[in-house]
Amino acid sequence: MTTMNPADTSTWLPLDGLAPGFDANKAPHTTALSGREIDVTAPNGTRIAHRFADDEVTWTYTPGEGDPTEAATDTDAYEAVEVDQDLFYVQFHHRYLPNEAVSLVIDLRAGRVLSIISEILPTAEPGRTRVVHHFGTATIDGAEVTGDEPHPTTALIGRRVEWVYSTEHAYEHVYLSERWYSWQCLAGPERGLADTDENSVWEIRPGIYLFAWREKVIPCASVTIADHRDVTRIRSHGVLFGLDETGEVPTHFTFGAWGRLISVTHHTPELEPANFGAQDAAGTGA
Repeated sequence: MTTMNPADTSTWLPLDGLAPGFDANKAPHTTALSGREIDVTAPNGTRIAHRFADDEVTWTYTPGEGDPTEAATDTDAYEAVEVDQDLFYVQFHHRYLPNEAVSLVIDLRAGRVLSIISEILPTAEPGRTRVVHHFGTATIDGAEVTGDEPHPTTALIGRRVEWVYSTEHAYEHVYLSERWYSWQCLAGPERGLADTDENSVWEIRPGIYLFAWREKVIPCASVTIADHRDVTRIRSHGVLFGLDETGEVPTHFTFGAWGRLISVTHHTPELEPANFGAQDAAGTGA
């Protein structure tokens, strides 16, 4: 039996090595969007039309003012999960741009959409993860737009959550600050490994959060959406996207998890990480 040295990151499992069985707790695909056309417009006027069939989405991208992205249209296979009533998480991997994956959070009740583009950079760049995220908000054409738009939040800071992805795979997450979280593998092929990586957290609805992370050791990133309203039975849906063992081929797979809140850290108020941004702004007179 080979003894793994967790400090030797060159021996860590590649993204495609994690995939088998990792999706055991994934929610079934819903066809609730089939037959619907959902057109969204971003603040700069960029417009994206989506026509959903049972398993495919045809999209048309029309750039707005100052948008350098070229106009395009294509059809991709997609997966969708109804996270809450009239709230859908949609995931697909571009065929025409295989270095990009698209995550959509579609809130039909509020008439709002949050899009997350996961992009594999052409080459590794100093000071950046190999896979980056681009976040954008939009509204649904013709819908009554209500409530707050999706926005970054510090709500998860201090929480420690145990996540079970299958009977073989389990991890814990500790949400440290607006930028960082720590993970540890509790069960599965990465058992004993741990690290601290970049993260972003957005509030979609009260108690429902989008959590995205970007790893620095393995060239991959993830987008998840989780319902934390019952902290004893948190439900998460997500995607992992990055490069395979060769470092050349994009790997894209979806998964799901059940979680439970283990503990919450309460810092001394003046040392509270959730206040770092406000304190920095106050210090600069912003």
